[in-house]
Amino acid sequence: MAAHLASNELHLPKYVNMKERVAEFWKDEGTTVSPKKHTMQPIVTGTSVLGIRTKEGVVIAADTLGSYGSLARFRDIQRLMKVNDSTIIGGFGDYADFQFLMKLLRQQTIDDEVVGDGVYRDAPAIHNWLRCVLYNRRTKFNPLWNTIVVAGKNYGGEPYLGYVDKIGVAFEEKTVATGFGSYIALPMMRKAMDENPDMGVEEAKAVLKRCLRVLFYRDCRSLNRFQIGVVSAGETSISEPMSADTDWSIGANPSGYE
Repeated sequence: MAAHLASNELHLPKYVNMKERVAEFWKDEGTTVSPKKHTMQPIVTGTSVLGIRTKEGVVIAADTLGSYGSLARFRDIQRLMKVNDSTIIGGFGDYADFQFLMKLLRQQTIDDEVVGDGVYRDAPAIHNWLRCVLYNRRTKFNPLWNTIVVAGKNYGGEPYLGYVDKIGVAFEEKTVATGFGSYIALPMMRKAMDENPDMGVEEAKAVLKRCLRVLFYRDCRSLNRFQIGVVSAGETSISEPMSADTDWSIGANPSGYE
């Protein structure tokens, strides 16, 4: 009988005050869980995007390197995107954020085609839409870490070249550049346009190739493998990756760094 009572005592359920347990749990959570955080800095990034607007059309160029910090990690990413037959965009900055914008633009293009009324978004419309999206994310203190170059034409067929950064600052210009290219390539493009105001598409391609070669010499986040996009009356295309001829013999000339 005593053994039977002892056995029952061992299996008696214990009273648990769930209110106290829940209060204790949330008390610990409040002291250990960090507040919500947004992206504080880009991770995999692309460098300069260059663009020139000519009378015949617009030419845009970007290399194919995705840098993980200072590591040249991804050498075959595409930073130019053909949105539709009137627009190509190029992305500088965080590549994941650029992929997010490309996804949104692809869905917009699909929606336009589904409607089937023949109306599409021209380059100025896409430029304005990007400005609104980037400014909206900036006001939420969760910006998309990108600067976008918009190359294309408007409904009238006139060439259009626009720029918008991660806080929504946007403008239209004959020559634009992002990243390190705004310091090195932009003066070269402006000089070429001043010397040849009637520059054609092929001449603009040559200028951009020269600028990309200089950036490869000077910018440690660039790569001698790039794509060139063209939007003109007769074509809207992005080239296969190519390289420029380089000459490193100049490396023996600088002195004073021994």
